[in-house]
Amino acid sequence: MKKFLRFIFALTLVFCFVNKVSAEEKMAQNIDSNELFEQVTLSAPHGDEIEGVNQGVNKGVNNVSENMTLREKLKTVYNLEIDRYDVPEYLYREPLTYHFKPESKMDNIHVWGAFNAYNDMAFYDDGGLKNKVKFNALNVGVDGFLKDNNGDFRVMLGFPVHSQRNYTQGLFADVFVATNKIPHHRIQIGHFRPQVGMEGGSSSYTLGFLGRSQIATNFGTARRLGGRIKGDYSFLDYDLGLYSSGTFFDEWFPGAEFIGWMNVKPLAKLDENKYGKLKIGGGIDAGRRHDNFFVTGAYIGYEYKRFSAEFEWANANGYNGYNGFSRKHATGFYTTLGYMLTKKLQILACYDQFTPDKHFSDNKQREMTLGLNYFIKGQALRLILNYVFCQNDAAKDSHRIMLGAQILI
Repeated sequence: MKKFLRFIFALTLVFCFVNKVSAEEKMAQNIDSNELFEQVTLSAPHGDEIEGVNQGVNKGVNNVSENMTLREKLKTVYNLEIDRYDVPEYLYREPLTYHFKPESKMDNIHVWGAFNAYNDMAFYDDGGLKNKVKFNALNVGVDGFLKDNNGDFRVMLGFPVHSQRNYTQGLFADVFVATNKIPHHRIQIGHFRPQVGMEGGSSSYTLGFLGRSQIATNFGTARRLGGRIKGDYSFLDYDLGLYSSGTFFDEWFPGAEFIGWMNVKPLAKLDENKYGKLKIGGGIDAGRRHDNFFVTGAYIGYEYKRFSAEFEWANANGYNGYNGFSRKHATGFYTTLGYMLTKKLQILACYDQFTPDKHFSDNKQREMTLGLNYFIKGQALRLILNYVFCQNDAAKDSHRIMLGAQILI
């Protein structure tokens, strides 16, 4: 606990340093605070990011010259501004990026690291107390991009601890190649997280809370070997893929699995400042691993200026998720409301309910969560505070306080 508090204190010092701007500089910028706020994109638990693969959205980094020294590039972090919170960004993207010569087919290679962890204090109604440090993600990776955004690749290593898998099964998290040459489409082949539900297929580094919803934790998030095609149009986007039902390299090909998801965006052509953004989606996950399984889900999400709201439901007749295959028939849903109090501070509230086995009564698990996100530098440097009340029909109720941090370098 003391080590974790020292870590948070150190992050606070970093925050104070990187945000120190003199009054003269603020006057010179002459930018209205309300105008600044309108440039913010809300931090949705699942943006349209391609698992963090993007060419960069940092303000102030695009002006970095290739002739600058490493020390000069590192100084750009001081003035770094990140306007988007729905995609992962990195503090040292430019210093850790190698740009190829103009005649090369490669555009750049970016080396990065990512950390998301928290201190979890659980208080039980019978007076019990548990306190431990947990890691959501600890990764290092290499992303490569071809010229004109024709294609890219990723090799990402993870350092997880999971009781049901050995160390090497979780070491190679993402290993894939992709092409974007077909207009409005992306084809991806390799080992990665497919789109089982909206939150279940989202990046760990764009989640609104420190933990995923119960349907995402149980039904989704497991990486598989396979291929997908993603389409993105004004009113419609979709993700269709065929995979091996073996997850995390624990089995080579125990069976085939189809995962498909589609979203419609009815307000795509309207002024989002007036009408907001609406997304309605649904999908299935069907295959065989020791037995047949079938998961179906539906989603609706809405964003309007500072406000965001979403609802997701899923039902499973057997499933193939992060903790392995299960024959159980389960169902659940969550609903989340979010509001940007300032340009950097977000408040969230979530009600999450899960029935792990529909054949038994009185076994519902409910979680009510309040959260605060402080985006020091977008998702690249974020402080997170969650309070969770866990109410279980078949177990002791508990209260959890989670204090965490995220750093993407």
